Amino acid sequence: MSYQVTRGGDRFASHFGDFAASVYMFLVKWNDLTEKLVYRRFTEIYEFHKTLKEMFPIESGDINAENRIIPHLPAPKWFDGQRSTQSRQGTLAEYCYALVNLPHKISRCLLVVNFFKVRPDDMSPVTDSQIKKPEVFLLPKDAKKNASDITGPIILQTYRAIADYEKSSKSEMALKAGDMVDIVEKSESGWWFCQLKNKRGWVPAAYLEPMDGPDESEEQEPNYAGEWYVVQKSYTAVEEDELTLTEGDTIEVIHKLLDGWWVVRKDESTGYYPSMYLQRSGEPNTPEKSELRNRSVPPRRSTIRNAKSIHKQSRKQISQETYRRNSKKYIQSRRNVKASLQNKANIISEKNEQEENKSKAQPAVPPRPSKDLIMNRCTESTRRKIM
Repeated sequence: MSYQVTRGGDRFASHFGDFAASVYMFLVKWNDLTEKLVYRRFTEIYEFHKTLKEMFPIESGDINAENRIIPHLPAPKWFDGQRSTQSRQGTLAEYCYALVNLPHKISRCLLVVNFFKVRPDDMSPVTDSQIKKPEVFLLPKDAKKNASDITGPIILQTYRAIADYEKSSKSEMALKAGDMVDIVEKSESGWWFCQLKNKRGWVPAAYLEPMDGPDESEEQEPNYAGEWYVVQKSYTAVEEDELTLTEGDTIEVIHKLLDGWWVVRKDESTGYYPSMYLQRSGEPNTPEKSELRNRSVPPRRSTIRNAKSIHKQSRKQISQETYRRNSKKYIQSRRNVKASLQNKANIISEKNEQEENKSKAQPAVPPRPSKDLIMNRCTESTRRKIM
């Protein structure tokens, strides 16, 4: 079980920053991707820590120091300067990381749960001048309980870097081949948020491989039926197997790959396209999606040089020709089914029309009998009427 702290920040209630005024923000991120901000004074955090030690004297080392597993937390100072307050941020990150990795009887006890619950005063807005990047804690949400309940840490996967990566922005993280990173968040864009010791940042998924095998178990199989998406940002193909599309184009996604390069179909043409520039048809646009499109596209696996995998068997790859061939087969079969359904509909329509015409047909009027026929076959009274 792991627990991640991904971005740090704090705010101060006064220029002097005395220990009573030092407040830290925590952005609690649930496994269903909902996020809640909570604010805790350091003195409150330390009181929580002391109570936790009293609840678990063996695990806190009060009986035998060798049995201590509850992490240490320095006591608050009577005077906190800005430097000490900022350095404490890292201490709190390490403390919380260790806390939720403790056995469930501690990490999921009611005291810990209530400490991270959202309180009424957490809903009070703060000004932009007070906010920096907050701490991000990943805690799972039990669907059977209330949304504010925190039940414990989630399991984070460990991946290995297959090549060196140099970051191109402050939000990214540089890697060396062989580095082992914990995955905090997997984004469909192909950028994954990772942690390596005390470093945290976005890394291209193409540079990472799972430890248990070369193939991604989470990667979906191709869906040649396709899902309708709309191009939100134009892109000009660089490689031969990519597609050039224009903003506003409607395409079909037939294979979603974790490196952020999806195989899409435009009419009968297929090719790779950055998923971060696509949006599912009918879904509303959001500021987060718009901001994401301003970032650079992640590199593709095929463009990585000097990649060294620990697996003897390479990743299973589907050629673009296979995509095209299977896609054309599906399109043709879809057309055949559509034509068959149309023929059946036409036949049913014709039958219904014939039945309707029959129901509307009027009975034929018999011809009037001749005078001779009436005189020979009719009664006396009838014969008198024509005389």
